Amino acid sequence: MAGETATMAPLQRALLDRERFLVFALTAADLLVEITPKGRITFAAGAFERRLGEPPGAWMGRPVTDLVAPSSRPGFARALDMLHARDRLPPTCFPLRDGGATAMGVAGLRLNGLPGGGDRLCLTFSAMPLDADASPAALPGASGLRQALEAELRAGGPPATMGLLELEGPDGPLTPRPELAGRIAAALADSVAGGGFAGELAAGRYGVLSRTADDFTRIAAAIEAVAQQGGLQAAVATTTLPLDSGGLSPLQATRALRYALGAFARGGGRAMAEDGFAGGLAGFVAQACERAEALRVVIAERRFRLAFQPIVGLADRRVHHFEALLRPVATPGGASPAGAQEFVTFAETVGLSEDLDWAVVETCAEAARKADGAQIACNLSGLSLQSPAFRDRLLAMLRAEPSLVPRLLIEITETAEIEEEAEAVRTMEALRELGMPLCIDDFGAGAAAFRYLRAFRVDYVKIDGQYVQAALTSAQDRGFVASMVDLARNVGAEVVAERIETEAEAAAMLALGVGYGQGWLFGRPGRLPGSL
Repeated sequence: MAGETATMAPLQRALLDRERFLVFALTAADLLVEITPKGRITFAAGAFERRLGEPPGAWMGRPVTDLVAPSSRPGFARALDMLHARDRLPPTCFPLRDGGATAMGVAGLRLNGLPGGGDRLCLTFSAMPLDADASPAALPGASGLRQALEAELRAGGPPATMGLLELEGPDGPLTPRPELAGRIAAALADSVAGGGFAGELAAGRYGVLSRTADDFTRIAAAIEAVAQQGGLQAAVATTTLPLDSGGLSPLQATRALRYALGAFARGGGRAMAEDGFAGGLAGFVAQACERAEALRVVIAERRFRLAFQPIVGLADRRVHHFEALLRPVATPGGASPAGAQEFVTFAETVGLSEDLDWAVVETCAEAARKADGAQIACNLSGLSLQSPAFRDRLLAMLRAEPSLVPRLLIEITETAEIEEEAEAVRTMEALRELGMPLCIDDFGAGAAAFRYLRAFRVDYVKIDGQYVQAALTSAQDRGFVASMVDLARNVGAEVVAERIETEAEAAAMLALGVGYGQGWLFGRPGRLPGSL
């Protein structure tokens, strides 16, 4: 135990240890450290002796940068700057200072208001799963890259540039085979080791953050060389996206950036150009005004439908409730985005999330009135939950028609992170007082969900499907799911596992203590049973 806890009261020490245990368990990490704002280690636990040849106590007071390989320390220091600026560090790959330069996924959180006073910066180091033929490097996915870029936007300072790279062949975009994708990831990780940041947005599509746009030409050439060495005749197309906000507020710039990354992941540089990003973030917002008006009409006229997917008890397979999933309807002139996620993200970007959420709530309420006893889960954006006007409107509807309360359930989505947490808490507590069940969606997919579980009293936690499907083959992911189940139980919440497609996955989740399941095994989204 670290020396900092020696003067604490026993209860304070117990609470602090519990916080540490929850973070450690949730991340299924090899190493856990807490550091001061200046980067000195104040607490260490985990497999230090096995990984680094010294017990945890030997690391007390040392710079945390000593944990990574010397060549990666400048990049690691930049990652710590991101943690200071954004209160979290998305999973980022760094080589450990052990003999084999083991690739570790490093993630961080700022823990505020813990016993003993002050803030603590918590870092977890988790060994990357290695394929026998794959490179030891790994890249964060779209969520990690998005969080890194949003941290850049909010930190201020000289604007950086985003480079978006995609593999192309004579017939269009290319998807590298897994072994070659690992080599490309290694090349990208090496290219940004001196202080940049890279991530994979989709198969064959990558994002790189750099202060110097000239870096992208060099990085593209390196990727092309690796692809050609691996037998893939590919060129790398590069699109640059300056992060200069051009007078946009940080919130506007963040929303525009999320939409840009989604467009590139979906359709590459061509999709970004079609959506107006040739002029950067500000150019997109300027062009989006006309599209926003068209979307406003789409929402007002309810040019979407809801598909309903069952959530069942894993033990008895009885339907517990249905989730309402948004399905945009094609409109003349292409006014609505290509899919449900783009539809929602664009609505958030242009300030129409409350309009969309209200339209969905009303449609769910109408479906509940017509259905024979079915309970329906509605997805609400964090932007709506933190809006006093939306809260007043929702509560007025439920108080005027109390019979709707047991027929509806609210799922909190993380498409837009909650910034006015106090207002969101007021909304959640007001709904609880009426008896409305509440759920955190996609738990484990992003850092914000852990904070939501601490801030909100909820009845259900829905585990992100990536962990459900990986749990069959990965002991680490099984441990991750088990930790999330235990964490949910500690706050009195039931657990739902999504994206269950096989009986083996259902049995694994049941064995880990998950109570409910959702996925194609139990039914695809469709018509609500019992509706008139």
